[in-house]
Amino acid sequence: MSGYLHTQPPPGKERLKGAEASHAWFVVYLPGTGWVDLNPTYNVMPFDQHLTLAWGRDYSDVTPVKGMVLGGGRHQLSVAVDVISID
Repeated sequence: MSGYLHTQPPPGKERLKGAEASHAWFVVYLPGTGWVDLNPTYNVMPFDQHLTLAWGRDYSDVTPVKGMVLGGGRHQLSVAVDVISID
């Protein structure tokens, strides 16, 4: 699975705008149970804070951005993601 993780600031702190980042976790099929999502990075079972963008056989199937740069010169990439809840 590939997507974003909606982070929560520590108590008493403000959310950092653009602090969220792309994230990956995996899903396994357990006979008798069904499909189960697991996030070993944070030792949790993904729930509402995990926002799925894509799923595939492995991470190369679900990378958020794929591409190729041709030519010389200097390149720089800067990315910021802001995930907010809308009630």
